[in-house]
Amino acid sequence: MPMLSTIFLAAADPAEHVVNHSAVRSADGTWIWSGHQGNLVLSALILIGVGLWAAKHIRTGPKEQGAEAYITKNRFAHMIEVICAYLRDEVAKPLLHDRTDRLMPFLWTAFFFILVNNLLGLVPLLDLLTVVFKGLDVSPEAHRYWFGGTATQNIWVTGVLAVVAMLVFNGAAIARLGIGGYLGHMTGGAPFPVSILIFLLEFAGQIVIKPAALMIRLAANMTAGHILLATLFGAVGTVWNLELVVKAPVTLIAVVGGMAVMFLELFVGFLQAFVFMFLCTVFISLMDHHDEHGHEEGHEHGHAHHGHEHAHA
Repeated sequence: MPMLSTIFLAAADPAEHVVNHSAVRSADGTWIWSGHQGNLVLSALILIGVGLWAAKHIRTGPKEQGAEAYITKNRFAHMIEVICAYLRDEVAKPLLHDRTDRLMPFLWTAFFFILVNNLLGLVPLLDLLTVVFKGLDVSPEAHRYWFGGTATQNIWVTGVLAVVAMLVFNGAAIARLGIGGYLGHMTGGAPFPVSILIFLLEFAGQIVIKPAALMIRLAANMTAGHILLATLFGAVGTVWNLELVVKAPVTLIAVVGGMAVMFLELFVGFLQAFVFMFLCTVFISLMDHHDEHGHEEGHEHGHAHHGHEHAHA
C-alpha cells in the first residue's frame, strides 16, 4: 500500500489532522475560508437539522393518544431528550433555580455545539478529501480543504466561545443584581480601601481569568488527544513498506492502541462539552450565591425566632 503514507497526513506530521488548513486566500495571503470554518458551518447545519428532527419526534402528540402522546417513540430522539433533561434538572437547576428555564437555551446550545465539533474532529475528513484529490489527480499545491480538522482545537474558536460565555454570565449577573449590586458583589463586603483591591481581582476574574480558563482547557484537551490518535494511526502508514517482522507488531499495536484512544476521545469529547457547559453554569450561579445564602439564612432564622416565641407563648 504505497499510497498509505501519503494519504495519512499523520505519517508526516500528526498535527496536520488537527490544525487549521486554508482553502481560499486573498491576493495578499489573507485566509478567506479554512477547514475549521467549514467544520463550524457543518456543525451548525447538523445541529439545526438534527434539532428540528428531534423536536418533531419529542413533542407531545394529539390528545386522542392519551398517555402515548407524551412518549418519544424514536430511540435517538429519546436519547437527546434524556441528555437535555439531565443537563437541565440535575446540572443546571440545583445551581440556577428560578433562572434555569431562561438560561437553558444558551447552555444546551453551548453543550451540543462543542460536542458536535469535538466529534467532527475525530472524523478523518482531511484524509477523505486527500483521497478524492488523488483520485481526481489534483496536485498537492491545488488541494483545497474546505472542511476538516478539529475546530475546538483552534484557540480562536474556543476564544470566541469563551467571550460569548463571559458576556452571558456577566449579563445574567447584571440582570439579576443590577449594576450597583453587580459591582457591590465583587467587593465581597470588604471595607475601603481593601474593597478596591478585591474588586480589581474579582473584575479580572470575571472578564479575563474565567474566560481564559474556558478557552485554554477546551483547546488543550482537543489538541492533545487528537494528535495522539493521529500519531497511532499514522504509524501504520509509516512502517508499511518495512519488513513483516517490524510491520506486523507495529501495525497491531497502532491499530489496537488507536481504537482504545478513539473510545477515550469519544468520552473526552462528551466530557469537555459537559465541562464547558457546567463551568458556565457555575460562573452564573456564583454571582448571586451569597445573596441567596444570606436570604436562606435569614429565612431560617425567622422561622427559628417565630418558633421560639411560640414556645414561650
